[in-house]
Amino acid sequence: MSEWHIMQFDQAVLVNPPVPLVRDRVYPFVDMQAVDPATRDVRANELREFKASGSRFSHGDTLLARITPCLENGKIARYVAAFDEPHAHGSTEFIVIRGRPEVTDTAYAYYLTKWDGVRNYCISQMTGSSGRQRVPTSALSHLEVAIPPLPEQQAIACILGTLDDKIELNRKRCRTLEAMARAIFQSWFVDFDPVHENMRRKASRRRQSSGQPGDNTRGLTSAARFDDDDTPTTRGDGSNGFCLSPEIAALFPDSFEDSPLGPIPAGWRERALPEVCEVNPTRSLSKGTVAPYLDMANMPTQGPSPETWVMREMGSGMKFINGDTLVARITPCLENGKTAFVDFLADGQVGWGSTEYIVLRPRGVIPPPFAYLLARTTDFRNFAIQQMTGSSGRQRVPADSLSKYKLVTPEPDDGLFVEFGKLIVPMFQSMSAAMNQSRTLAALRDALLPKLISGELRVPDAERIVGRAT
Repeated sequence: MSEWHIMQFDQAVLVNPPVPLVRDRVYPFVDMQAVDPATRDVRANELREFKASGSRFSHGDTLLARITPCLENGKIARYVAAFDEPHAHGSTEFIVIRGRPEVTDTAYAYYLTKWDGVRNYCISQMTGSSGRQRVPTSALSHLEVAIPPLPEQQAIACILGTLDDKIELNRKRCRTLEAMARAIFQSWFVDFDPVHENMRRKASRRRQSSGQPGDNTRGLTSAARFDDDDTPTTRGDGSNGFCLSPEIAALFPDSFEDSPLGPIPAGWRERALPEVCEVNPTRSLSKGTVAPYLDMANMPTQGPSPETWVMREMGSGMKFINGDTLVARITPCLENGKTAFVDFLADGQVGWGSTEYIVLRPRGVIPPPFAYLLARTTDFRNFAIQQMTGSSGRQRVPADSLSKYKLVTPEPDDGLFVEFGKLIVPMFQSMSAAMNQSRTLAALRDALLPKLISGELRVPDAERIVGRAT
């Protein structure tokens, strides 16, 4: 520690450093909503003209939310360049932090800012009226921090960054797996691609039997293709590119019939949602029992699994078990996509959460992820939004209104659902395993960060710990 130096924070790092942006030129833009407290990196979510106001930053800079409640919620992120442009601009409520040449490493500056010693100090310096308090940039000149030599800073950033890199890799894997699962759901139960394929094959056989040339349309390819944003691509023939074995293809009809919803697969039926999924099924959890509690703030807007939950005595709220799907029914949580697949409980355990959840559970042999994939569709969400009632700002979906939602399926005990589960359930199990690993790594990172930043734990010891974990 003798080589560490006590410095004012704004002398150790650059605060709101100059960035060469040209007025009225279009640059990547980052708003506050794009920053996820559980994720290290943030990317621009749009392009916008620069009007000489707001924050300015470059690749690798740290964005510190300075306004309540964003700062208290941990909205601190490292900017990653987007749209092939190293510079960007964003919300006026960001303070930009960058390493100071020859003093601090920029990657280390992120973890220094993330440290509770800095964040809690910033929270204590907030000024302004209740609900709109913010940190004056000048307050950072009064905070003293201990800064290690540059090589040790780089080693600390490397150790913590290794954990964050693995967490991000797991997130990417989960996004890809979910995109595949959603594409299969869309193909089978919305677009009815296998039925169209069976019709083409049937027509081709009929032409061949009559002496006419057969249909050269290729069958489904061996795998789905994805764009850079994990969106499944289509081949132009209505399919999403998934392989169907002859045994699975035979479970689909080879024709359509008319219905009030339009043409539907022959033998399938238009059903109200409660015929396919239980809505708010009964779960038993005695009042006062300590059980896993998932609050609305930790409900994911993307992906099936929440980052965290807490143990709390059962009070008033919705109860759920593994395999249930939770859908936020209140504005703006529903519009923001707050939906979760419950996979984090112990066997036989019952969890609980907000009274503003709707709980869904498929019937018969329909695999549990079916309800989650349905709830993630634009059609289902738009329907639920249209059912909202109540005063402005506190509107919610009445659970019984979901009986008006219609979908087309075979019987709930049809073997097609068994085959669907064989494809989908392993994907959700892989996502669950990746998320469990990420939670463990995040806990390790959060335990190491304050010890490394304060010097309580030195780099060689931390390297051994991280080596064992990864």
